[in-house]
Amino acid sequence: MTENRNRCVITGLGMVSAIGNSVAECWEAALAGQCGIGKVASVDSTGCYADLGAEVHADDLDNVTGAADMDRVSKLCVKASREAVADAGISFENDAARCGVIMGSCVGGAVSIDHFYRNGCPAEDVRKMTISPIANQVAGQFGIGGIVTNVANACAAGTISIAYACDLIRAGKGDAFIVGGADAFASVPYAGFLSLHALDAEPCSPFNRSSGITLGEGAGALVVESYEHAVARGARIYCEVLGSGIGSDAYHITAPRPDGEGQMNAIRRAIRTSGLEPSDIDYINAHGTGTAKNDEAEFLSLRTIFDGEHTNLRVSSTKAMVGHCLGAAGAIEAVFSVKALTDGKIPPTIGYTEEDLTVLAERAGNIDFMPNMPKAAELTSVMSNSFAFGGNNASIIFSKKSGNVTAPVKKAKVVVTGMGIVSPVGQGKEKYLAAVREGKAPETNSVFAGVGAGDYARCGLKMAFYRKLDKFSQLQAVSGMDALADAGLTVTEENATDIGIIVGTEDGPVATVCDFAKDLVEKGNSAGSAFRFPNTVYNAAGGYLSICSGIKGYNVTVTNGAQAGLGSIAYAVNIIRDGVENAMLATGTDENCETIGCLYERMSILAPAGNRPYVGSGAGMVLSEGSTTLVLENAETAKARGSRAYAEVIGYGMTHAARSRAVGDEAVSALVRAVREAAVDAGIGVENIDTVIGFGNGRADLETTEIAAYRALFGQRDVPVCNVRGVIGEGRAATAALSAAHAALLLSGELSGEVEAYTLNGVPRTVEIRGENCRTVLVTAAAEDGSFTALLFRKI
Repeated sequence: MTENRNRCVITGLGMVSAIGNSVAECWEAALAGQCGIGKVASVDSTGCYADLGAEVHADDLDNVTGAADMDRVSKLCVKASREAVADAGISFENDAARCGVIMGSCVGGAVSIDHFYRNGCPAEDVRKMTISPIANQVAGQFGIGGIVTNVANACAAGTISIAYACDLIRAGKGDAFIVGGADAFASVPYAGFLSLHALDAEPCSPFNRSSGITLGEGAGALVVESYEHAVARGARIYCEVLGSGIGSDAYHITAPRPDGEGQMNAIRRAIRTSGLEPSDIDYINAHGTGTAKNDEAEFLSLRTIFDGEHTNLRVSSTKAMVGHCLGAAGAIEAVFSVKALTDGKIPPTIGYTEEDLTVLAERAGNIDFMPNMPKAAELTSVMSNSFAFGGNNASIIFSKKSGNVTAPVKKAKVVVTGMGIVSPVGQGKEKYLAAVREGKAPETNSVFAGVGAGDYARCGLKMAFYRKLDKFSQLQAVSGMDALADAGLTVTEENATDIGIIVGTEDGPVATVCDFAKDLVEKGNSAGSAFRFPNTVYNAAGGYLSICSGIKGYNVTVTNGAQAGLGSIAYAVNIIRDGVENAMLATGTDENCETIGCLYERMSILAPAGNRPYVGSGAGMVLSEGSTTLVLENAETAKARGSRAYAEVIGYGMTHAARSRAVGDEAVSALVRAVREAAVDAGIGVENIDTVIGFGNGRADLETTEIAAYRALFGQRDVPVCNVRGVIGEGRAATAALSAAHAALLLSGELSGEVEAYTLNGVPRTVEIRGENCRTVLVTAAAEDGSFTALLFRKI
């Protein structure tokens, strides 16, 4: 394994946008102040007050392997990724298991959703609809076998993807990652921003006219590596990634805090973790959307932090040229930032008239907002900022300086101190425990988890607030608030930034997105619902949970199939181990409804009736829903506040089978690797594992992979396999997270005695779970596109 000393470097760049189909084209156009905004051609703008967009014009998007199975967003992402990989001169052939992909997106396969409802609902569109496939399809192009996932934090997604990859490299979880973000122009975001009256009827003018955004599309990709890995292969290094800051406003689902508090927290954290001072930042590629509220809040944040600290700071918004590319924005702007740093040239903020320049001079202070013209400058450290729907804020710093990022001398121990469970058997831990003890099982192929007025009252949620939420966010809000209560963790102004949230989901709010899209098909793009649109972004659930809980720390949504429910826990463990936060809410949430049921029926993976894992017909799964939230804490801070701990999280492993879709020998090998990596992380041997909580869901293909992996790991040893899906069905990320809660309940002794389990041959049996024979529990989860996560929990 390549030695890691916490230095992360950029070695490859890729980009496609409205002003070019490569980094070179985009950079030349940006320095020339070229505007890529024009009348939209890809969506209907009839009757719409704004009809402008920044669309990509590329005729080679279909020239990739597997293009027929991709939404336009994935094609854009693959195009940028291929350029970045070629630019880095990197091959993944010999160390695929140590390389990964993390991609950001806001709306995912929205083009396919629109096509689905306009063209008779073809089944082949269904698998293209969500964000989940994007990173997997990039990984498939290169045979990558390490950590693969997507970040779904709207406009901050691309920036967070870079930060997460660096965290993983510094944690020793990988050597190289393809990172970035992508989004395609589609009816849903276009009509949605129209409904909010957030679009400008003219080309957007950030930090100037500030009368609205202009949507764009495209993709940005970067190759980030450990310094040692890059040097060992003789790579050309653009720059280092020093530090990053991620946080939450806890204020409003679409508008930023007027006082800029959340933005400033992210910026200051990025500067602090980089070992820099504000005066060290030479250039900032601003979020700069062109809306009055966003521009004013960001203007205030920049003036507050940098005025008086800096006499020569340059700031520009490249969105005036490429539009607001949503989930791609942070990645595209990261590429522009790196190019500015390495070429010594700063792109302008275009669109200023002579009159505008007079107004700007009066209010800009010491900050140069780069009006209309590029400038040459000697740059050492640059920053890129992204501030998103949901109140999510992210800032990242690139530098010519050597990294000064230091890991904690001792990694923090992580314990589970609380849980909130919303499932078809009822709300709360006690109802779930009762259902397990009674041996309940779904009787149909589709089951639901209802939440109502009693749950809202118990959680202290006002009905006026709750009515703003779609079902996906409602499930998350209840389980999150219940988990905080179970942990006895009170959020205050003093600790709000020391607590964070990671939401894991497979399908996110796809039901809301589909319902929104159906309305557009029937009524036109001018008839989008301003009430419904904010809930179409995946990170709305995490944003609402932040608002109702008051949590202002880390806030990220990850999505890559059902395993995202365990992936969120792994991510949260990293954050606590690194000392970034003292406590994290790690969640898995997915909903079921008529729209979701229709989509899954189209994929032909539902059982004809109730079905059970391992011992059923193998004909399909029972579609379910729910939300499970675990409160994870630094063991020392949990002890200091007198908290009870269910179990300790001691290790995790995440792998990918790039070309097998979770079945076959490659998938078996990937699952085995995930478990072995978790054991290495935990400092134990596989032989120390007492019990497994598996992911079988009634689908013969997945269960065959799972059982084969357990046999390879445990041989003839008698290791019982438990499974929560036999009780509540397949709730995807919610059920994966519930599997982790189940492990914690076993280890705490709250679920003990005779427990239903299975042999490694899938034969049902009853086992006696007691403290002496259940000290280390393995939890596994899989994603349909081939990603696996393994978590290890230990008795305290």
